[in-house]
Amino acid sequence: MTLPDFFIIGVPKAGTTALHAALANHRELLLSKVKEPKYFLCDDQRPRRENGPGDAHSRKEWIWRRDRYEALFDGPRGLLRGESTPFYLYDTAAQRRIARLLPAARLIVVVRDPVDRAYSNWLHLWSDGLEPVSDFRRACELEDERIRAGWGRFWHYRRVGLYGNQLERLLESFPRQQIHVLRYRDVVETPAHAVDEVCAFLGVTQGTVHEVPAENTRGYVDWSTRSPLLRSTLRVGASAGAWFPPQVWRKASAPLLRSLQRQSAPRPEVAPEDRRRLVEFFEADIKKFGALLGRDFSDWLGDHGAGEFSVRKASPGRSHAVGPTACVKRPWLPSGRQAS
Repeated sequence: MTLPDFFIIGVPKAGTTALHAALANHRELLLSKVKEPKYFLCDDQRPRRENGPGDAHSRKEWIWRRDRYEALFDGPRGLLRGESTPFYLYDTAAQRRIARLLPAARLIVVVRDPVDRAYSNWLHLWSDGLEPVSDFRRACELEDERIRAGWGRFWHYRRVGLYGNQLERLLESFPRQQIHVLRYRDVVETPAHAVDEVCAFLGVTQGTVHEVPAENTRGYVDWSTRSPLLRSTLRVGASAGAWFPPQVWRKASAPLLRSLQRQSAPRPEVAPEDRRRLVEFFEADIKKFGALLGRDFSDWLGDHGAGEFSVRKASPGRSHAVGPTACVKRPWLPSGRQAS
């Protein structure tokens, strides 16, 4: 069988797409042809129905059959295989499925200030015309109601950011040495060093990937007199898209998205009072997360976030020297199994 040796398991809107693209350029790694297959969310069953705008259309793209999943990793022998589904950290059942089938797997977790992450998540859906609520704080307040109504994981703005609880559960299935936690700020500001840390963790040559591309970023789409109609059309179309192959709706929706996103505006910062309210929600979990890792995440407790990708990239907070090229043995592969 051909299954992954490692996973990027979290978190959404923290650079997982960019890291996946960067690692795909490494000659000793083979990343899945589909970036986010979601196979271990499914347990070899058709994905359950989800009721948020666009959820039914998105569900058609999940890779839930074992043969289709294994086909994502076809390629030369001797490479380490990997895939990236950032909801695996959030889903305890997925973690247990991975542990049962691939107990020696290595797991990469990219984390981001949970308020910034939630805001970027809301912004992503807002800019795609799917989020019906124009106020970020109000959208967060609706989270429990939406979960009860069966909206998908990507609408769980706050709960996805409870990294302490999620890591605690993950450690019930995997030993600490098989988990590498990376900060989003390092992926953006010191990409070569961040990738080298991942390569060292995986046991492949360092110093061969020097950049992490900007992937899956969104500009802010301001409200306008035209946007309500465009947004309504996109939401209705996404629902109808559940009855057609995913590529059909993506092609049909492209002109609408271009028209909506043409109205891009400077991205506003989360208001300090809104951020303080969310920090109160996350504070205990942030402290738990830091205690589990023996690291300090108190910078997430302030009144201001770190800003969007372009701002971080233009003004990096610190720099690291890239370590020397090295090749580390792969002692963690399952006994008797080749990295085929």
